[in-house]
Amino acid sequence: MIIQGTTDSGRPAVRTPIWRHLYVQVLVAILLGVTVGHFWPDTGAALKPVGDGFINLVKMVIAPVIFLSVASGIAGMRELSSVGRVAAKAFGYFLVFSTLALIVGLVVANVVQPGAGMNVDPASLNQGAIADYTHKAHETTVTGFLMAIIPTTMVSALTDGSILQTLFVAILFGISLSLVGKPAAPVLDLIERLALVVFRLVGILMRAAPIGAFGAMAFTIGKYGVGSLVNLGALVATFYFTSIFFVLVVLGAVARAHGFSIVKLIVYLRAELLLVLGTSSSEAALPSLIGKMEQAGCDKGVVGLVVPTGYSFNLDGTNIYMTLAALFIAQATNVHLSLSQQLTLLVVAMLSSKGAAGVTGAGFITLAATLSIVPSVPVAGMALILGVDRFMSECRSLTNFIGNAVATVVVARWEGALDRDRLNAALAGNPMPLDAVIAPDLAPAAAE
Repeated sequence: MIIQGTTDSGRPAVRTPIWRHLYVQVLVAILLGVTVGHFWPDTGAALKPVGDGFINLVKMVIAPVIFLSVASGIAGMRELSSVGRVAAKAFGYFLVFSTLALIVGLVVANVVQPGAGMNVDPASLNQGAIADYTHKAHETTVTGFLMAIIPTTMVSALTDGSILQTLFVAILFGISLSLVGKPAAPVLDLIERLALVVFRLVGILMRAAPIGAFGAMAFTIGKYGVGSLVNLGALVATFYFTSIFFVLVVLGAVARAHGFSIVKLIVYLRAELLLVLGTSSSEAALPSLIGKMEQAGCDKGVVGLVVPTGYSFNLDGTNIYMTLAALFIAQATNVHLSLSQQLTLLVVAMLSSKGAAGVTGAGFITLAATLSIVPSVPVAGMALILGVDRFMSECRSLTNFIGNAVATVVVARWEGALDRDRLNAALAGNPMPLDAVIAPDLAPAAAE
């Protein structure tokens, strides 16, 4: 099969064989990974470094991408007051839909009751299996989280791998550039030129995405096995159904109200979504998401603020998982929770979910933090879902990723910083070249 597009001038572009498209390569790699992991589990489990290596490659460029995008975006804003306005709108959106995701998970858990009838004695569970997660959960405090946003030095923010530290420094640097004005023009020009280079580097790294997805999926299937889904199939199926419902119905309604299709957005981001599915980490596609959102007509400053903060504060999939999993454990261990106890659980989950990074295992740690504060539900019950958490982590990451993409478009529209023509073109499969989006004045020179 061959796909033909058009160039900027409207002439037919060179036909690209479908097997050269990244999303096709990643899909094939995922299928191969499942095959290897299922038929040769020891080999699949041994391929863990392949998936980890690719994720580390992507993490290597996350800090530069965020810094360059945010700093140049803020410096290019017409007025500094718009920075606070965008942040306020973004956090307002995050609060509403994160809470809605928690409520959806709570309602579905009460209606479906996936843990009912299991009659598990908490004393019989292996608490040692979750000791590491509960220890990390106890180390997580609101004060510690806030203090961790402030880096030791400006440079360490770019080397320690913290998204929020990088964002913090980038915002301050962008504001400084804007305040200095004309004398800082050469610095802004340098940042835009560096952005072209770094995003081209991201494109190079993405060519290795199929290899990373293959290794990660082979490891998941080889180590945990598809058979582990049988015993807890009701929980996994309920979680996937709830997440799909939230994306297509709830986020779909939001998208429709703001003039775009959630299905077309998913198709537009298909390569990144398959990468998230294969690696079980939404961070693996963070640099690409920033580029794709700018290509889709969202203002650079809005993208730079909404996407990185969304990775810590807009975790729809993680929130659905937390209330659903908590009630599953309560049902499985025959712990009856009154309405007031469930509402308390929801409030605690809403607070503890803030700051959870979009990486593998973060949802499980956040769940441990929530249950440790709500004594009604035994923390030991988490051992019940440890074996299938990896499979649910993939769905969490996918839902989080889509939620942040929708949030970016919505906030850009609220801010009047959305190019509708570019959005429609991108969702129709004809996005503007990324070089021309990142630095329009420099793109022609870069192409020569």
